[in-house]
Formats: sequence, structure tokens, C-alpha cells
Amino acid sequence: MKKRFTEEQIIKSIQRYNSGTRAKDLCRELGISQQTLYAWKKKYSDMSVSEAKKLKALENENARLKKLIAEQALDIQILKEVNSKKW
Repeated sequence: MKKRFTEEQIIKSIQRYNSGTRAKDLCRELGISQQTLYAWKKKYSDMSVSEAKKLKALENENARLKKLIAEQALDIQILKEVNSKKW
């Protein structure tokens, strides 16, 4: 799934909101709901663009490692089943 907004755009939008732009006006301009704006604010409020990019890289690496662990656990389970059979 491709996101419509980059972390940089999200952080700039939050900065505009924090500088006094009304949430309703900002959401209308960006084409998002107020809930989305508040979710962004909760996640990215105290971050700079470089910190957000580091967070995204860590999230991607974490997802890759979780997938790797799941594959290894499946391989181990298959090997145990093969070894438990009497030939």
C-alpha cells in the first residue's frame, strides 16, 4: 500500500497545525480527516524529518526480522515433524 504523504509532508503539516492553523482548515486543504491529523500528531509531534526517516527505517527492519523469524519457526516445525516419523 502506497501512502499519499511522506513523513516530511506529515511533519510539515503538524508544524503548520502547531503554529496556529485550524485543524478543520488544514484537514480540508490536505484532504484528510481530523482523526488522521490527530493520529499523525500523536506519532510525529516531537520529531524532526530525519528522526521520522530513522523511525521508518527501523520499522521496516523490524518487519523484515519478524518475517525471518516466522519463516525459521516454520522450518523448525517442519523438521520436527519429519524427524518424528518412523521410517
